[in-house]
Amino acid sequence: MDEIGGKFLLYLRSRNFSAHTLRAYEKDLSEFYDFMKQRISGADQALERRQVRVYLAWLNSRGLARNSMLRKVSALRSLAAYMTEQGLLKSDPFLLLPLPKKEKRLPRHLTEAEAAGLIQAADGEKHFQLRDAALAELLYSSGLRRSEVSGLNVGDLDFMSGFVRVMGKGSRQRLVPVTDRALEAVRAYLAGRNPSPSEPLFLNHLGKRLGGHGLALVVKRLALQSNSTRKITPHALRHSFATHLLDRGCDLRSLQEMLGHKNLATTQIYTHVSLERLKQVYAGAHPKAGHGSGEKNDGDKKP
Repeated sequence: MDEIGGKFLLYLRSRNFSAHTLRAYEKDLSEFYDFMKQRISGADQALERRQVRVYLAWLNSRGLARNSMLRKVSALRSLAAYMTEQGLLKSDPFLLLPLPKKEKRLPRHLTEAEAAGLIQAADGEKHFQLRDAALAELLYSSGLRRSEVSGLNVGDLDFMSGFVRVMGKGSRQRLVPVTDRALEAVRAYLAGRNPSPSEPLFLNHLGKRLGGHGLALVVKRLALQSNSTRKITPHALRHSFATHLLDRGCDLRSLQEMLGHKNLATTQIYTHVSLERLKQVYAGAHPKAGHGSGEKNDGDKKP
């Protein structure tokens, strides 16, 4: 990573980019700089259109998934925009450069029964069983990101109003409703602690804040205990929260607010999930849907 790349990362940190994004950008930019040093002579290592084309061709030759490739390109595009803004580049090398379109993947989600089974797997009276139950209930009832749950303090939960105060991406704060079941689970977990409002809500075995990685391990363990054959992550619970709300009639704008999406287009992907489910229900329920046998039922007989 050269000096300009280091300054760029400091700039992103000052703009309150998440630690996860900063790590990803640092990794992707280091990969780009290593490529430049190994494949391109020193005199030609400037961030220009020709070099960008060579790098894109190399990424494509590695057989990367389109979205993985675009993630790496995103870091480089952000760096180029920063350098152009700082007067370090005469023009943005990505300007009018054709790039592959992002693949639209439907988010993985659990059925309502699978989500219930995951939560029930944390049943028990031991301290960490109570913590895991509260964690699973809160993830599924609020749709928070794992980093948001990890960052919660005890005072962020309002037991009277039934809301949790969340600091989301870009330091945007929002209030998200929480179910009574989740609040009861959190109360049971906190019963033996007597914490102050400023203390972390979820603790690890060392009495420190439970980090995102530890949180993911809890969900993985609960998935195994529930005998699930699927890979279940905190993000899968977030997707399940969104999908199940839409299935039960929640409007898109309200869902956008709860998920903390800046753009409605990000939230709209969940409508595709619900539409797929709607088609399945329709195909199973309508007498003429999805049947190619040509058989007639009683309703087909002429009077």
